[in-house]
Amino acid sequence: MSSEMNGEEIMYEVRFHGRGGQGAVTAANTLADAAFREGKDVQAFPMFGVERRGAPVAAFTRIDEKPIDIKTQIYEPDVVVVLDTSLLDVIDVTDGLKPGGVLILNSAKDPSAFDYSGAEVYTVDATSIAVNNGLGTDTNPIVNTSILGSYSRVVGNVKLESIFEAIEHNVPYKLENNKNAAKEAFEGVKGV
Repeated sequence: MSSEMNGEEIMYEVRFHGRGGQGAVTAANTLADAAFREGKDVQAFPMFGVERRGAPVAAFTRIDEKPIDIKTQIYEPDVVVVLDTSLLDVIDVTDGLKPGGVLILNSAKDPSAFDYSGAEVYTVDATSIAVNNGLGTDTNPIVNTSILGSYSRVVGNVKLESIFEAIEHNVPYKLENNKNAAKEAFEGVKGV
């Protein structure tokens, strides 16, 4: 999938929604690192509200084949990635999502369980994958690497191998567990 205008590649923008401690900021940075390793120009940055564990957090990644000059928050993302579906009750995660944009949800449910007209919805049980790989705890799983594996499969503009390399440089521990989680999510995303 790619954003195109008159057959020309244009900037690709991703917004991550999570809760403090789930790894949304690390996910945005790791995705940017992976795309950079493929020769793309990137930006990654967070937006914090109340900076505490469990509070809603948004993070952003821009990916382009040419230099990125824009320095603003992402208002009309191509993709929205939600690390915690409890946020669906408190935040309009699809606010500004481009028509036909992609919504990736951390959920064991089938994509058809979510009614987001105008968006391509995909789900992955990133929580179970994280817990099974010992990432975080049962009550506070760290799902960021799982989500990135599903992103790679659904969107396809960053290779899984590049995600693995970026994990090696951005994730502070359990590298093999994190790579395995990304691979499991790549293979297990629903809606593809």
